[in-house]
Amino acid sequence: MKYLWWTLGLIPVLYLLIVLIHGTLNDYQPEEIEPLQIIKSEGVPVIQDSILSFMIWNIGYTGLGAESDFFYEKGALLSKGSMVRPSQEISTKNLEGIKTQIKQAPVDFYLLQEVDYEAKRSYGVNQLEEIAGVAAAPYVSYGLNYKVDRVPVPVLEPWRVYGKVNSGLGTFSKYQAKEADRLQLPGDYAWPTRIFMLDRCAALHRFPTKNGKELVLINIHNSAYDDGSLKAQQMSYLKTLFLKEYEKGNYVIAGGDWNQCPPFFPFDTFMPGQGGDYSQKNIDPEMMPSDWQWIYDPTVPTNRKVAEPFFKGGTFVTLIDFFLVSPNLQVRKARGINIDFEYSDHQPLWMEVELR
Repeated sequence: MKYLWWTLGLIPVLYLLIVLIHGTLNDYQPEEIEPLQIIKSEGVPVIQDSILSFMIWNIGYTGLGAESDFFYEKGALLSKGSMVRPSQEISTKNLEGIKTQIKQAPVDFYLLQEVDYEAKRSYGVNQLEEIAGVAAAPYVSYGLNYKVDRVPVPVLEPWRVYGKVNSGLGTFSKYQAKEADRLQLPGDYAWPTRIFMLDRCAALHRFPTKNGKELVLINIHNSAYDDGSLKAQQMSYLKTLFLKEYEKGNYVIAGGDWNQCPPFFPFDTFMPGQGGDYSQKNIDPEMMPSDWQWIYDPTVPTNRKVAEPFFKGGTFVTLIDFFLVSPNLQVRKARGINIDFEYSDHQPLWMEVELR
């Protein structure tokens, strides 16, 4: 009998070993700079207009709508009754809602994060293709930042693990980029965590304008679930990138999910003193010269906590999605789109700028 128990005790050990070996051998390791995947390439070749519009939105892989919570907020070992993956019905509902919102808010450029190309959590749906069908965007690029054959969490529930993920940054435009690169951001988790986490990147696009300058548009999704050290490395890298492009005379716009608040914006602005054990760091006000502009709508939160389903007035909300705009651009308007987190744990932000 003791041999039986000893053998049974080996099963979880062998399982973990197999998971770690498989994950390590198949770890996605992109180059520091490599071309983005171009899904559609039929945009207008040169920007003739001086006024341009933009939208950013982390769509949460269509899995984190208002009715959803997320187990990872409580740890990686057990789901503890929280959602690991949404039902297919909920995932479909969120995707259709996201498509409707995008269709109702036509812009020149959409910068989306957490767009699944093929993933168990979103039932294998090609969300790039679905969104491209309503965005009226003849140019679509994709920056893969989450490629894992099998994400083995919750670790102690192997029968309901997160599974295969292919996800990333989707950029949709009416204009044609003359160059589009995936830039690997510095910093990483220690092994073995890193083999199952996102490989953070920035998606950089160069769009020619009629005055000979380039609009350098950068889709952003910085690290989450870190102690701040990874984000610090990433922001240092991005600062150098932004200033280098501006010094060339280019227009620079970076937008997306920064996973931190803008400079001077209190993380509990919308719910003072109700953060509990949650806090969010601010971007260093000294990071960029003072004539660069951090653009957001201070009246509309862009992110909710996902430890529980959304309850308006009860679930903590904050603002971590915004734009950074270079001094040679004039921001005309910006507004958050408040849909009470119905389709994602993030909300969209719209902006209009004028090229000077």
